[in-house]
Amino acid sequence: MPGSTDGSTRAMGVLTVGALVVVSAYSVAMGANGWLWFGWVVLGLVTLGMVVTRGT
Repeated sequence: MPGSTDGSTRAMGVLTVGALVVVSAYSVAMGANGWLWFGWVVLGLVTLGMVVTRGT
């Protein structure tokens, strides 16, 4: 069904949001780390790619 997400896509979304929370908390507590933010952006793009490909 177009527009629906399966379990793996939903799990990636939860992982991406969880990683955002962790990276944000780390940045507040320890200072910004560019590699962590880069990793989160890559994870977000992979998740976005999964959502787009599941919709087709």
